[in-house]
Amino acid sequence: MKRYVVRFSLQQRAEHATVMTLFILLAVTGLPQKFFEASWARGVIGLLGGIDQVRWVHRAAGLAFVFFTAAHVTDILRRVLTGRSSLSLVPTRQDFLDAIQQLSYYLGATNEPAKFDKFDYKQKFEYWGLLLGAAIVISTGLVLLFPIQATLFLTGEIVPASKLAHGNEGLMAFLIVILWHIYNAHLNPDVFPFDRTIFTGKISLERLHHEHELEYDRLKETEDLKG
Repeated sequence: MKRYVVRFSLQQRAEHATVMTLFILLAVTGLPQKFFEASWARGVIGLLGGIDQVRWVHRAAGLAFVFFTAAHVTDILRRVLTGRSSLSLVPTRQDFLDAIQQLSYYLGATNEPAKFDKFDYKQKFEYWGLLLGAAIVISTGLVLLFPIQATLFLTGEIVPASKLAHGNEGLMAFLIVILWHIYNAHLNPDVFPFDRTIFTGKISLERLHHEHELEYDRLKETEDLKG
């Protein structure tokens, strides 16, 4: 019988569900606006009730994402400063060494794959990519939402520049999620066809040992993993 340990807390699972929901809303309402000349985009806009409705939903979801991101960053800083959370998601030199070793393993240059702790280099890349991407879409989105106020302090060129950056960053985020995140999280051979960990919060000991051996070694000394 498989044994499981809790990998993600209820708060972390709720945050993931919130990000996933907002991302879908922003992608479905944002990409048709970027490619408004395409027939598929006009079809989507029509199905969603017209351009006014699409813009309203996109802006509402965008503002919700602003508040969510601010709350998340504030909570993380509070936890770190009070010692309630570690810096396990901060990239280190070891992550670059792990990436090189893992690539060497895939190419057959070494027989030993890299050993990972709580989060591997790919997960850290995704997390910081999300935060940096959020900074871009939030800042440019606010400029587009309040162009008159923005040009009181910045030059007028900031508006078209923000429009270009906002759309391109949104498209890049969509492609990364579809081509990178979905594969790594659900379609790779180790978890195919679906990984429930982020939804249930639990991971089997066998999989924890396989994917995060350093974390497993640290936890096996606790009462939860003894015996």
